[in-house]
Amino acid sequence: MDDPRLLLAELVATDSVNPDLVPGGAGEAALGAQVAEWLAERGLAARTAEVAPGRVNVVGVARGVGGGRSLLLNAHLDTVGYEGMTDPLAPRVEGDRMYGRGAYDMKAGLAAIMCAGARAVELGLAGDVIVAAVCDEEYASVGAHALAEEVWADAAIVTEPTGDRVRLAVAHKGFTWHRIEVFGVAAHGSRPDEGVDAIVYAGRVLGGIEALSADLAARPAHPLLGHGSLHASLIEGGRELSTYPDRCVLQLERRTLPGESREAVEGELQAILDRLADADPQFRATLLTTLERPPLGTGLDEPIVEACKAALGADVEIVGVPFWADSAVFSAAGIPTVIFGAGGAGAHAAEEWVDLAQVDRVTEALIAVATGFCS
Repeated sequence: MDDPRLLLAELVATDSVNPDLVPGGAGEAALGAQVAEWLAERGLAARTAEVAPGRVNVVGVARGVGGGRSLLLNAHLDTVGYEGMTDPLAPRVEGDRMYGRGAYDMKAGLAAIMCAGARAVELGLAGDVIVAAVCDEEYASVGAHALAEEVWADAAIVTEPTGDRVRLAVAHKGFTWHRIEVFGVAAHGSRPDEGVDAIVYAGRVLGGIEALSADLAARPAHPLLGHGSLHASLIEGGRELSTYPDRCVLQLERRTLPGESREAVEGELQAILDRLADADPQFRATLLTTLERPPLGTGLDEPIVEACKAALGADVEIVGVPFWADSAVFSAAGIPTVIFGAGGAGAHAAEEWVDLAQVDRVTEALIAVATGFCS
């Protein structure tokens, strides 16, 4: 079997900084070409697709002989930037750790799925094993969305790291972003009879947000994720000190649980605005949802969960994770999806490392899952 540690070092050495995060970043094209060539050399049907200008996905398929379930193995190609790092593209091994940008988040997961895909070719399984390396997970997930439109499988595993050790994640929160624009009437500060203060009215909205946030914390908790949440992230308004402000803009983030829809979230926020308008005819505000990312909630009775438990050991910890990942995109497309990856630390930090023994374990577990699930 190919050595995932050696492959990981090659992947870390290739620059793939997301250019939407860091202007001038290298992007994923060079790494994508490297991944596609490696997969093709090992017998996978590999192809590269440009899903946005200069941004690529790579898909390699270990074709099954027929009659088995298909399995999607997913990792992302892009990394965050290098600020504060010394030699970020020089993989450094100390003991059982490899250091370097992307070693943990998530080129270790990428190396694992590549080696598992190569092994699937050798095993000649009944079902297809689809190895997908996508772009742009760190920013807008255009790669995962494009992949979900063209590839389907009976189940998916996303090899994002799950903390300091391998855990099996079946849930994570989603999030929605919202913009509330509150309107007033501009007037000179000496004419309070003519002005309507949009910032003061926005304060009333913030009071409603505080109350809704407390209500969310009082609701029954999700067994793996806890409570949904809401916070005001940005505020902007006013012209200058001697003018009543005619507008104030609030931007909010709502973290959502499995089962909470965008429509329900919008309804709760709109209810705050409606109550304020009913109480004061001068109050005017609009609500706009600017982004939605769905939560992940995979049932424990799904065959992929059982297959992963068998591969990782019955005592593997089943968790929800705090971060959002491409897993939710595949789940929303109807593919039961789980997450597990090698332990380490330093995602997005100046010092990033992954536990190489756990890279081996994840690779072996992926092969075991594929062998059982796709047979």
